[in-house]
Amino acid sequence: MKFETLRAWAKTLKRDVLALWIAARDPRTPWYAKVAAASVAAYALSPIDLIPDFIPVIGYLDDLIIVPLGIFFCIKMIPSDLMDEFRMKAAEIEGRPVSKYAAALILLLWIVCGVWLMAIWWPSKS
Repeated sequence: MKFETLRAWAKTLKRDVLALWIAARDPRTPWYAKVAAASVAAYALSPIDLIPDFIPVIGYLDDLIIVPLGIFFCIKMIPSDLMDEFRMKAAEIEGRPVSKYAAALILLLWIVCGVWLMAIWWPSKS
Protein backbone atom coordinates (compact mmCIF):
# COMPACT_ATOMS: atom_id res chain seq x y z
CA MET A 1 0.00 0.00 0.00
CA LYS A 2 1.46 3.34 -1.01
CA PHE A 3 1.90 6.24 1.40
CA GLU A 4 -0.55 8.40 -0.56
CA THR A 5 -3.19 5.68 -0.30
CA LEU A 6 -2.72 5.53 3.47
CA ARG A 7 -2.89 9.31 3.70
CA ALA A 8 -6.17 9.37 1.72
CA TRP A 9 -7.60 6.60 3.94
CA ALA A 10 -6.67 8.53 7.10
CA LYS A 11 -8.24 11.71 5.71
CA THR A 12 -11.44 9.79 4.90
CA LEU A 13 -11.55 8.36 8.43
CA LYS A 14 -11.09 11.81 9.94
CA ARG A 15 -13.91 13.18 7.79
CA ASP A 16 -16.18 10.26 8.69
CA VAL A 17 -15.56 10.77 12.44
CA LEU A 18 -16.62 14.38 12.05
CA ALA A 19 -19.62 13.27 9.97
CA LEU A 20 -20.61 10.87 12.78
CA TRP A 21 -20.33 13.70 15.29
CA ILE A 22 -22.72 15.71 13.09
CA ALA A 23 -25.02 12.69 12.70
CA ALA A 24 -25.22 12.20 16.46
CA ARG A 25 -26.62 15.71 16.79
CA ASP A 26 -29.08 15.56 13.89
CA PRO A 27 -32.75 14.82 14.73
CA ARG A 28 -33.23 12.78 11.53
CA THR A 29 -30.70 10.17 12.63
CA PRO A 30 -32.27 7.08 14.25
CA TRP A 31 -31.77 6.99 18.04
CA TYR A 32 -29.67 3.81 18.02
CA ALA A 33 -27.39 5.26 15.34
CA LYS A 34 -27.11 8.49 17.36
CA VAL A 35 -25.90 6.57 20.42
CA ALA A 36 -23.38 4.55 18.40
CA ALA A 37 -22.18 7.57 16.39
CA ALA A 38 -21.75 9.71 19.50
CA SER A 39 -19.80 6.92 21.21
CA VAL A 40 -17.48 6.29 18.27
CA ALA A 41 -16.91 10.00 17.61
CA ALA A 42 -16.25 10.72 21.30
CA TYR A 43 -13.78 7.84 21.52
CA ALA A 44 -12.03 8.76 18.28
CA LEU A 45 -11.71 12.43 19.29
CA SER A 46 -10.81 11.63 22.91
CA PRO A 47 -7.18 12.04 23.93
CA ILE A 48 -7.57 8.98 26.15
CA ASP A 49 -7.31 5.53 24.52
CA LEU A 50 -8.73 2.23 25.70
CA ILE A 51 -5.31 0.69 25.07
CA PRO A 52 -2.47 3.18 25.80
CA ASP A 53 -0.26 3.89 22.79
CA PHE A 54 2.96 3.33 24.73
CA ILE A 55 2.28 -0.43 24.78
CA PRO A 56 4.22 -1.75 21.75
CA VAL A 57 2.12 -2.89 18.78
CA ILE A 58 -1.05 -3.51 20.82
CA GLY A 59 -1.22 0.19 21.77
CA TYR A 60 -2.11 1.14 18.22
CA LEU A 61 -4.69 -1.63 17.87
CA ASP A 62 -7.60 0.67 18.72
CA ASP A 63 -6.44 3.34 16.27
CA LEU A 64 -5.97 0.87 13.42
CA ILE A 65 -8.82 -1.60 14.00
CA ILE A 66 -11.36 -0.60 16.67
CA VAL A 67 -12.03 2.97 15.49
CA PRO A 68 -12.35 2.09 11.76
CA LEU A 69 -14.67 -0.83 12.61
CA GLY A 70 -16.80 1.43 14.80
CA ILE A 71 -17.01 3.99 12.00
CA PHE A 72 -17.92 1.27 9.49
CA PHE A 73 -20.78 -0.09 11.64
CA CYS A 74 -22.11 3.39 12.44
CA ILE A 75 -22.15 4.32 8.76
CA LYS A 76 -24.18 1.16 8.04
CA MET A 77 -26.79 2.25 10.66
CA ILE A 78 -27.31 5.72 9.18
CA PRO A 79 -29.38 6.07 5.97
CA SER A 80 -27.02 6.64 3.04
CA ASP A 81 -28.64 9.90 1.89
CA LEU A 82 -28.22 11.36 5.38
CA MET A 83 -24.65 10.09 5.63
CA ASP A 84 -23.79 11.74 2.30
CA GLU A 85 -25.17 15.03 3.64
CA PHE A 86 -23.20 14.67 6.89
CA ARG A 87 -20.02 13.93 4.94
CA MET A 88 -20.52 17.09 2.87
CA LYS A 89 -21.00 19.14 6.06
CA ALA A 90 -17.92 17.54 7.59
CA ALA A 91 -15.86 18.38 4.52
CA GLU A 92 -16.94 22.02 4.85
CA ILE A 93 -15.85 22.23 8.48
CA GLU A 94 -12.15 22.81 8.87
CA GLY A 95 -10.59 21.04 11.82
CA ARG A 96 -12.44 19.06 14.40
CA PRO A 97 -14.96 20.52 16.83
CA VAL A 98 -13.45 22.21 19.86
CA SER A 99 -15.46 22.29 23.03
CA LYS A 100 -14.05 22.67 26.52
CA TYR A 101 -17.32 21.33 27.95
CA ALA A 102 -17.15 18.17 25.85
CA ALA A 103 -13.50 17.65 26.82
CA ALA A 104 -14.40 18.07 30.49
CA LEU A 105 -17.33 15.66 30.12
CA ILE A 106 -15.15 13.02 28.46
CA LEU A 107 -12.48 13.42 31.13
CA LEU A 108 -15.11 13.14 33.87
CA LEU A 109 -16.53 10.02 32.23
CA TRP A 110 -13.08 8.38 32.15
CA ILE A 111 -12.47 9.30 35.80
CA VAL A 112 -15.82 7.86 36.86
CA CYS A 113 -15.11 4.65 34.94
CA GLY A 114 -11.67 4.40 36.52
CA VAL A 115 -13.01 4.90 40.03
CA TRP A 116 -15.76 2.36 39.39
CA LEU A 117 -13.25 -0.22 38.13
CA MET A 118 -10.98 0.41 41.12
CA ALA A 119 -13.95 -0.04 43.47
CA ILE A 120 -14.76 -3.39 41.86
CA TRP A 121 -11.23 -4.83 41.78
CA TRP A 122 -9.55 -3.15 44.76
CA PRO A 123 -9.11 -5.69 47.58
CA SER A 124 -11.30 -4.98 50.60
CA LYS A 125 -9.91 -4.95 54.15
CA SER A 126 -12.62 -7.19 55.60
